[in-house]
Amino acid sequence: MLDIRWVRDNPDAVRQMLVNRKATFPVDELIGFDERRRRLLAEVEELKARRNQESKRIGRAQIDGEDVEALKEAVRRISSRIKDLDQEISDVEVAQRDLMMSIPNMPHESVPIGDDEEANVEIRRWGTVPSFSFEPKPHWELGEKLGILDFERGVKLAESRFTVLLGLGARLERALINFMLDLHTGEHGFKEVIPPFLVNTRTMTGTGQLPKFGEDLYRCVADDLWLIPTAEVPLTNLHAEEILEEKDLPFYYTAYTACFRREAGAHGRDVRGFLRQHQFDKVEMVKICHPQKSYEELESMTACAEKVLQLLEVPYRVVCLSTGDMGFGATKTYDIEVWLPSQHKYREISSCSNCEDFQARRMNTRYRPESGGKPRFVHTLNGSGIAIGRCLIAILENFQNEDGSVSIPDVLIPYLRGVTRIGTPQS
Repeated sequence: MLDIRWVRDNPDAVRQMLVNRKATFPVDELIGFDERRRRLLAEVEELKARRNQESKRIGRAQIDGEDVEALKEAVRRISSRIKDLDQEISDVEVAQRDLMMSIPNMPHESVPIGDDEEANVEIRRWGTVPSFSFEPKPHWELGEKLGILDFERGVKLAESRFTVLLGLGARLERALINFMLDLHTGEHGFKEVIPPFLVNTRTMTGTGQLPKFGEDLYRCVADDLWLIPTAEVPLTNLHAEEILEEKDLPFYYTAYTACFRREAGAHGRDVRGFLRQHQFDKVEMVKICHPQKSYEELESMTACAEKVLQLLEVPYRVVCLSTGDMGFGATKTYDIEVWLPSQHKYREISSCSNCEDFQARRMNTRYRPESGGKPRFVHTLNGSGIAIGRCLIAILENFQNEDGSVSIPDVLIPYLRGVTRIGTPQS
């Protein structure tokens, strides 16, 4: 959520931001609500001052023995008007806040301006794209032949975009989770968390999933609970409605969770295979930090995600997303895209974003400066560290062999108790 005072003072900048983001929002309506609210507040303050004056007149008149019924009636009328105005102010504030919940965040000045992913800027590449002496197979063909991915039974048990992992497929998924958590907690300074996979509406609203993206979420209506689309939601909200001490910043959290997304806006995209699922596993990273450190923290968070792929020896590239491709709550986002031989291109496997104080305002998460003064909003960051299913895809495709087997990256062999291949007698 943006600062309404900043919106009020910079309406043209907000309009240009919406153009750059390819978004629509009723800026004039929002400013109108703000002006009306301030006008009503001024009227209430004036009426309260008049009521105080009249009350004092009543006191003096009573001392002098005068009839005060007319004065009391005037005070009652003022009080009634104040009550009506207070209700009107409350209604305007609710309408204004509802609108504020739907305006996207302001991109950082370093973000490239563009309509979509075509305007994203490549920052760097790592690793060597593998060269095969045979035609590489897609992950779904490899997984089915190896007996580790079962798409038909996933549909039977649930619906399309659900998959069953079997045998070494399930073990590889679990190995990746443990490897990533060990790396982030042991070397990158994150504290591991096991959060709820179901959260309430307030929590979903705090990180920006609601109200805008409700159609992409799974909801348990009877309990007013939502299945999380990412661990970013519970991790970032750990300190909602809290005032933190500046000396305690930053907070680093990481968690493995299953994630649930209806993918309502992705109909017809990546329908084959394991790339776009309604349920998937992910290790997430969240940082809550001092505002002056958030862009430094974004660079280090991206490096943490890159380290996962470097240790797995999977080629990837990092791109800075353009204004038209960036998420609703982000000010700047780096996507890490892994090479998929079957598609002959890089595909997203991690997004690392700085949200500045956008989420903190929604959650009311602040810190108390050591130098004194009023509490200020923290900055929040989130990043995939990384998406497990897509990492499994990358391993299957980049480490496949001509006989249809798949080699295991060296760093994962201890997590698989010495298994070096999927598809050999030992599997």
